[in-house]
Amino acid sequence: MNDRLDGWPDGRHSPHSPHGSQYGPAPARRSRRRRFARTAVLLAGVLLLTACGTYIWADTRLSRDVDLGGIADRPPRGRGTNYLIVGSDSRAGLTDRAKRELHTGGPADAGRRTDSMILLHTGAHGTTMVSLPRDSWVTIPSYIRPDTGMHYRASKNKLNAAFSFGGPDLLVRTIEHNTGLRIDHYTEIGFAGFVGIVDAVGGVRMCVDRDIKDEKSGLDLKKGCHTLDGRGALAFVRQRHQEARGDLGRSRNQQRFLSALADKAATPHTLLNPSKVYPTIRAGLDTLIVDKNTDLRTLTALFEAMKGVTAGNGKRLTVPVSSLGFQTAKGSAVKWDLPQAKKLFSELRDDRPVTAAGGS
Repeated sequence: MNDRLDGWPDGRHSPHSPHGSQYGPAPARRSRRRRFARTAVLLAGVLLLTACGTYIWADTRLSRDVDLGGIADRPPRGRGTNYLIVGSDSRAGLTDRAKRELHTGGPADAGRRTDSMILLHTGAHGTTMVSLPRDSWVTIPSYIRPDTGMHYRASKNKLNAAFSFGGPDLLVRTIEHNTGLRIDHYTEIGFAGFVGIVDAVGGVRMCVDRDIKDEKSGLDLKKGCHTLDGRGALAFVRQRHQEARGDLGRSRNQQRFLSALADKAATPHTLLNPSKVYPTIRAGLDTLIVDKNTDLRTLTALFEAMKGVTAGNGKRLTVPVSSLGFQTAKGSAVKWDLPQAKKLFSELRDDRPVTAAGGS
């Protein structure tokens, strides 16, 4: 008799011992590893199918109501990609109670007007966000009103009048006419969709350097940092009466907030969590209107571009302005600094670094 373990003369464990052998793991351990691998593959497959299903569902729900290809007399394509982001005051999807709580007023079927307009350019030098004040004094090209069929000649008016007269098509034509830039993609969201997205991602953190209380928008913030829910976020991006620069101050707040929202929505915590992805997409789709060539990949690229501004890969500007109280037959308007504005739009068209002066 020898005293080697398990009867092996060199002291190795027997393949039948509970400790396994040097030639591989015990059968029980191999079985556990196989079960773990099968479970991991199964979970990965479920997540992939869920993601694909959500993508297909959401892509079919997009309201592709804007046909940029049908717009006449467009400027030639430049370098890079230009998005037009429009925030409308559509009350669609809001209950009477929600309208009161959000201080939006007006019936749900009162139509929609532009509450904000941002031209976003992406290219070799990062992202540039340019706010176009809604009271900008511009030339609206000749058009036919869709509701009456009447023809109107080109005339001077405020920028948001273009949307009121001819919807997204005339707004795009007006911006292209006055900037020389070709709009590649159009995205518009109403009040309900905006509030829904903010709530779906769990709110967005914003910091203010003073107390702000605005009765018209319902905003009431103390100096410091806050996580704004949908209601607070809508009030924040709409208020302008407490801003020293009025509509320009509001434009700056809108850019800051959209960049922060994109940063929050594009985090792995949100994108890789089905319980957050589905509510976020569903909330945005309720009032989201895009052009016929925009899909979810386009919207993802748009969010990534806005997120890049927060990370320092881009700029936030307002179109250069020479007068905030320019008196016109249509009331007080915002007059662009034409030499600086032309320089800015030329740099964007050629996808060159932006050096033109613009309010931030």
